[in-house]
Amino acid sequence: MTTPRHPPHPCGPGCPGGESWLHPFYKAYADYLLAQRGLAPRTRRNYLQDLAPLWAFLEKEKVCTWEGVQVPLLRRYLHWLMSEAKVVKGRGRLRRSAYAPRSIARQASALRTFFRFLHRQGHIPQNPTALLARMKLGRTLPRVLDAVQSARLVEGPSEDTPLALRDRAILELLYGAGLRVSELAGLRPEDIDLAGRRVRVVGKGDKERIAFFGVPAQKALAQYLKEARPRLLRGKVSPALFLNRRGEPLSVRWIEALVKRWAVRAGLDGGVHPHTLRHSFATHLLEGGADLRAVQELLGHASPTTTQIYTHISQPETRRIYLSAHPRAHRQTEEPEGRAPGGGGRERTAPGV
Repeated sequence: MTTPRHPPHPCGPGCPGGESWLHPFYKAYADYLLAQRGLAPRTRRNYLQDLAPLWAFLEKEKVCTWEGVQVPLLRRYLHWLMSEAKVVKGRGRLRRSAYAPRSIARQASALRTFFRFLHRQGHIPQNPTALLARMKLGRTLPRVLDAVQSARLVEGPSEDTPLALRDRAILELLYGAGLRVSELAGLRPEDIDLAGRRVRVVGKGDKERIAFFGVPAQKALAQYLKEARPRLLRGKVSPALFLNRRGEPLSVRWIEALVKRWAVRAGLDGGVHPHTLRHSFATHLLEGGADLRAVQELLGHASPTTTQIYTHISQPETRRIYLSAHPRAHRQTEEPEGRAPGGGGRERTAPGV
């Protein structure tokens, strides 16, 4: 497991003890994320990395105690993130720029979580982030492939080579079961139930769930397990389901590159990621009439509000289903004589239809 980078020394050699005063708090928070929150190593690392700009800012401001961290300072910190916090290398020199709005929102969220932890643990008497205004971001709908594009992508690897059989099984499982890329990378052969067409998944926070897949994924997995995986192992032993050409577990980055490569070959642009297939999985289920609660469970979402974003994507299809299925979608009701339809001559439509 990669150890997250410790915060830098915030104010030079003048700090007591000769090392950063932040280190004990950093370590306590990292332990809390692991032991109390039960976060996966990668998620924990992301939480801590989102605090890295804070350490740099406190060093820049020469702050050495929590008493020096009040609301005005935190507002300056957020403004710094929006203006010049990010170091960018270009044309042989370094320059400073702003973080993207979504990155700032994530860093602000990490800031609130960290100070909430400090307050609950008694390290600070009050939580200054409670007085900060929350950032509001416009909703960005995730990219979704249509059914034809999805089929073209997952059916791309058609050769009988070990790597092509592996890639076909990966793509079929990402789209057919809606797995996160980290979940797929962590699969073991014993997690797959071919006869039942289901897979045991360890998701965020080490929460287990059962995901299901269809006949195409079943066939692709069976062929991979029987023909390709033994050849990739080359007599070695590995607990991972998906392997590289040296018989080693595939990394998340490798799977991401694999998906992009096959997307380009399928005539799609390079902006297709493993999560694009997960988004497409959820959207196509809802368009096919699946219940939102069922989709939530299949995706492993803790809250239904996370799943609801897919209802915005599938609204055109929902409208089509409504117009074709509801008995009163097109029927004009008889109005009492002398009264204009709709009560005033204006056509009324159902919200969102």
